[in-house]
Amino acid sequence: MFPMNFNRSIDIEEPVVIPPPPSPFDFKNKVIIITGACSGIGAAAAMEFAKWGGLLTVVGRNKENLRVVADKVIDVHDHSPLIVHADMTKDEEVRHIVEKTIATYGRIDVLVNSASVIEIGSIETTTMAQYDRVMDVNIRAVFQLTSLAVPYLIETKGSIVNVSSVSGLRSIPGVIVYNLSKAALDQFTRCIAVELAQKGVRCNSVNPVVDVIDIQKNDDLDNEAYENWLVHSKTTHALGRKGLEDEVAGVIAFLASSMANSITGASLPVDGGRHAMCPR
Repeated sequence: MFPMNFNRSIDIEEPVVIPPPPSPFDFKNKVIIITGACSGIGAAAAMEFAKWGGLLTVVGRNKENLRVVADKVIDVHDHSPLIVHADMTKDEEVRHIVEKTIATYGRIDVLVNSASVIEIGSIETTTMAQYDRVMDVNIRAVFQLTSLAVPYLIETKGSIVNVSSVSGLRSIPGVIVYNLSKAALDQFTRCIAVELAQKGVRCNSVNPVVDVIDIQKNDDLDNEAYENWLVHSKTTHALGRKGLEDEVAGVIAFLASSMANSITGASLPVDGGRHAMCPR
């Protein structure tokens, strides 16, 4: 037996700590405008970008809800977002979104067009007032806000993400004008992508399922009917469920991030496979 030497020191090499690579979702010091941020996908997108360090302009009509979202952003990012109350049907208020953002931050890196409305009705029952309301918010306001933001997005080589719908890809009965508006939004996405590609600006859309958005709960669809819609969705979605706002928000952040540098002009379904299925 060899005598044990308790005085012998053993040299142990310190482990090499390799720092993690920078996250492609790093939006630190990036300025993001999000419309429709009072609830639903817009609110979820605000939380997603805040998580990755984004400087936010949150836009909406409901002052109380918008303040709640802003407070949640502060909890996540210790950053007080710029709050802009705006009616997207009023040109002057849409202009103020860009003016106030530039006055506060001096730049725009990402525009998320999430504000949207829906009207229940067919070709037999839809009024022209309903038509105008949907088209004014879902298309006209998007066109105006995007055109105002584009010069600043060109400066930053920024990105646009439009929140469309599976209704832009498939014809959903009973919401004819909403279908039309979202199909137009997808075409708008492709047009902007082609026009601005050489200037370094990308434009894509996400196409979630209609019932993922709070706007579906309006006066024409009571709680019981809405719950029945959700139950029915188990058979109309390949994954057997509707999408979640957080899931859609994650895809929005992906499309705005450097991970998607080669993606533009895309309409990406985030709908549990609804777009791939036949009607039932």
